[in-house]
Formats: sequence, C-alpha cells, structure tokens
Amino acid sequence: MGFIHHLLIYPTPLLYKVSELDVFRYMIIYIIEILNKPMYIYIQMEQKKKYFIIVIMLLFFAALPAGALDFNEDGYGSITDFLLDVYGVDDNAGLTAFPVLNVPMGGKSEGMGTSFTAVADDLTFIEWNPAGSSMLAKTELGFFHNNWIADTNVESIVYTFRVKDLGLAAAGKWLYVPFTEYNMFGDRVSKGYYSEVVGTLNISYNFFSGYYFTGVSLGLNLKGAFRFVPDFANGSDTVIDGSGRSQSTATIMADLGALTRFNLFKFYSSREKNTSAGIVIRNLGLPAQGDPLPTVFALGLAYKPVRPVQFSFDFSVPLNMVDPGLSEKPYWAFGVNAAVTNFLAMRVGLLSKTGNARITLGSEIKLKNVALDVNYSLDLLTQAEPLNRISLGARFDFGDQGRQAASDKADELYFTGLEAYAEGNYEEAQYNWEETLRIQPKFEPAKEALALLAKTKNLENQIRELMEF
Repeated sequence: MGFIHHLLIYPTPLLYKVSELDVFRYMIIYIIEILNKPMYIYIQMEQKKKYFIIVIMLLFFAALPAGALDFNEDGYGSITDFLLDVYGVDDNAGLTAFPVLNVPMGGKSEGMGTSFTAVADDLTFIEWNPAGSSMLAKTELGFFHNNWIADTNVESIVYTFRVKDLGLAAAGKWLYVPFTEYNMFGDRVSKGYYSEVVGTLNISYNFFSGYYFTGVSLGLNLKGAFRFVPDFANGSDTVIDGSGRSQSTATIMADLGALTRFNLFKFYSSREKNTSAGIVIRNLGLPAQGDPLPTVFALGLAYKPVRPVQFSFDFSVPLNMVDPGLSEKPYWAFGVNAAVTNFLAMRVGLLSKTGNARITLGSEIKLKNVALDVNYSLDLLTQAEPLNRISLGARFDFGDQGRQAASDKADELYFTGLEAYAEGNYEEAQYNWEETLRIQPKFEPAKEALALLAKTKNLENQIRELMEF
C-alpha cells in the first residue's frame, strides 16, 4: 500500500512524460479523498458493528457467484419444471404491448423486488406509485442503466422536486435492442435498432398533511409511448420501404395512485412514520395496434419494525382492458431494505409470477450528494447463467429547498415558547408560538399551545374579576 501511495504522490519521470497517466493519477487520488470520509466513519465504529458490516458484505458478494452458477441444461430444466409444478402455466402471459413498461429502471425499487407501491421514497417512485412525489424529502436527479436480457438495454432519466405539498416529476425511458436480418445465404440484408420510448410527466398533491398526520397523497402520471421497428426484407434480398413503419406505433396512458403513512407497532422514537400503504393502477390507456397495454392494479404495504430495516409487500392484478378474460394471473413481490450505516444500504427482493421467480440483490452507497445503486437479478424465466442481469444507477441530491432548516427553526421557537410559558412570561411564549406557525403553518402543537395560553389568560382574568368583588 505504501509503495502504491508513493507512486501516486511521487511519480516517476515516465509519468510526467505521459499526460494520460498523470490525469489518471489525479483521478485515483480524488476517488481516495471521496471515500476517505465513509472509511473514517467505519474506523470509528464499535467492533461489533464492524463485524456486522463485514458479514453482510461477505454474504452479498458470496451470493453473486452462487447465483451466477452455470447450470447445465438438465439443471435449468429442473428449475423450470419445479416452478411449473408450483405455479402452473399462465397461458395469457406475453399478450400485452410495450414490454419496456414491465422492465424496472433500477435503483431501490428494483433492489426491493419492485415491491415499491407503499415505499415510494425516492425518485424511482415514478414507475410504481405516482403519489410519491409530494412526500419526497429531497429534489433528485437520477440516471439508470439496466442490462436486461442478451443485447437488450434500458436507459432511464428522472427528475423530481417538491413545493410544499405539491410534487412534480418528469422521466424518460428507452429500451433498445440491435435488429439484424440475414437471407438464406447468411448475407446481411437489413439492420437497425428495435426500440421503445416512454416519456412521463408526474404531478401529485398531499392532502390533510400536518404535524401528527402525514396526509394522503394522490398522484397522476401522464405517459406517452412510442415503438420503432426498422424496415425489414421479409425473406427477400431487398429492404421493403415502410415495412417497419407499419409495425411501429404510439399510444398514451396514465397511472393513478394514492399513498399514506402512519405509525403502527412502532418500537423506536422518531418523527417518521413507520408504516405506509399505497394503491395504484398503472398503464391505463389505449391499445397499441389492437394489443392491450400491461395495465396493473396493485396494493402495497411497507413496515419498519426498527429504524434501519424496512419490509415491503405488493400484490398485483394484471388487467387486459381489451379482453378481461385474457388477463394474466395475479402475482406478488416482497422486498427488504437494511440501512447498515448512514452511507451503506443492502437490499433483497423476490418477485413471484406464475411460472417465474425473479430474485434481486442490491446495494446503495451514499457519498456527499450522490448515491450509487447496483442491483443483480436472477430471472428464472430466462436462464440461470453468469451475471444474468445487472442494473446501475446514480442519483444526485439537490437539497430540500430549506425545508429541514425551517423545521428545525420551528422546533427551536416552539421549545423557547414552552420555556417562556413555564416561567410565566406569556407574551414571549405567545410571540414564539406565533412565529412557529408563521414558519410552519401546520405545526399543530403550537396551535394547541396558543389555545392553552388563551384559556390560561381567560382563567386569570376571571380570577382577577372575582378578587375585585
């Protein structure tokens, strides 16, 4: 380590002659500086906590090669047969258009097995519950890459912010796969990319929010989707002009959702609510060239028994809006998120559909204003092979627009008012509580304190009048 450090800080003359290596050296030093703070936090931890982190990380990295075992054909067939024996076959699977709508963009929602209807606490809410934007703590920008199946990739971008009880967001998602056509002699006659693009605009509002009740958020996503198919030769050696256009299409759809949070069997002290519930209907819209969209009705529940650990569960019912009799069978998803430290979180999720199970392992590393997400998924519908699927994400935190500072100031004024009230200085108490409400109009304890103060003053006036007689 000392030798490497010496090379980085005191490079040989060769490094001065090669500018690329010099730039690389400074990049390495910069990365070390970035990681210095979380490493320092780790060093200062108690020994038991260090062992816990090490065990969790070993289990995670051990699971990757275990999940990436190269099963032979008989082994994979056994897995498939087992799933079919348990769940049976869904004859209605794969009848909907725009598969991009079924591919998770990545991040925390995918790491928790897509059981995110009731969680919805970061920008990936936009795929699972449109009501989430009005309850987010921070303004966020995120970029995601999902290496889906074979050469199929999905790129996504999301931006979201909140103004008091109003949440707004926008997202774009692009699925693409190379398309190449060969004739009977093996000559390439056409090429291009099959792609699907989805654009989303989100709005939500949190009703009845206050100090004791977080409110009920209602949200709406308006989405437009476009499918592009390149021209093809269709068995001939000549590309048919407009053949791809005949299969390309566009459509519009909407998501509707509701979200609320409350306390239930809470075993720790915190202002945050430990339980949340959500309901949503996704992809409700017009058919694409006669094919139904993957419309889904979902119910979700999330629960934190202790502060670092969150469990979530979703139950989903697919709806074929063209022919309800051809709807897929209901399915469920389960996820766990564990905040190991303030800069590291580990996740695991299970999505269970008829004839298919998807297992996801994920992690999040938080730096100062950036969070990095990595998910590994093993989808037994496809095949069990090394690195079946990886998704990457980067989320940028642009702050909370001063909401936390205002909350802290309101707390300070409220407690100052309590001290003044206890000392009998009612005028100062009233001033502080009124200032509290000016900063936080929904601070119910300050309203209750002012009401109590008014009663106290009224009682004192009555006593004074009686004493004058």
